[in-house]
Amino acid sequence: MICPYCDYEESKVIDSRPAEDGSAIRRRRECLSCGKRFTTYERYGERPVIVIKSDSSSEPFSREKLMRSIMVACAKRPVTPEQIDSLISDIELAVRTASGEVSSKDLGEMVLDRLAPLDEVAYIRFASVYKDFQSVEEFAGALEEIA
Repeated sequence: MICPYCDYEESKVIDSRPAEDGSAIRRRRECLSCGKRFTTYERYGERPVIVIKSDSSSEPFSREKLMRSIMVACAKRPVTPEQIDSLISDIELAVRTASGEVSSKDLGEMVLDRLAPLDEVAYIRFASVYKDFQSVEEFAGALEEIA
């Protein structure tokens, strides 16, 4: 495994444990060159999940892309990285076990369903981008949904 700090190609595993409800293994590693520690995850090499977008194009599901959008919504909010990771793992598991295809609309709804109980402000932030609010009334309607 290549060290993310110094690009050295060898590291040693100092801890391994199950993660994401047993569907992955979390490994803590230590670089043999610089001595810094980093975390890696080992996951199944499964068939890719395809996301069908609103314009009917498709793209592979990207855990990283989903994480970026959720982290933007949760910026400066009391939501921990572990909560975000758990939310994403839950969505990914649901999508993988369903059919291998998911619409971007359904994916957005899954995020909203899981964000609402975590943090209302993060929910509204995500909803404002996902639902593409065009007016104050639409924004107010979303606020009423969670109130």
